[in-house]
Amino acid sequence: MKINSSFTIISIILSALISYGFYSYASVESKNLITIGSFISMVIPLIFMLCVQYELPRTTMNIRAISSVFLMLFIFLNFLEVIVKLSTPLYIVSSGILLCIFLILLTSINRAKQ
Repeated sequence: MKINSSFTIISIILSALISYGFYSYASVESKNLITIGSFISMVIPLIFMLCVQYELPRTTMNIRAISSVFLMLFIFLNFLEVIVKLSTPLYIVSSGILLCIFLILLTSINRAKQ
């Protein structure tokens, strides 16, 4: 597994900009929650999508595909939080469950050595 450091920096900056976009549209009481939650939920899939390269090209392709799907899910969830104003526990639990499912899928794909 190799990590590209320049793309890692780009992923962090891109996640921070997306988080700032959600921050600017969030309601006053949930600004900090949506900023931190969106940054964490964006940076992890972006790093695995852009920065990580595995020994086998099929593993790299599968992990990038899963990462892009979960990145879209996280963007949709954060968009719902900003627009619909979900309750705080629902947002935290759904983000945490999605992140756990994402990490379990990454681990299983990596162990399969496909």
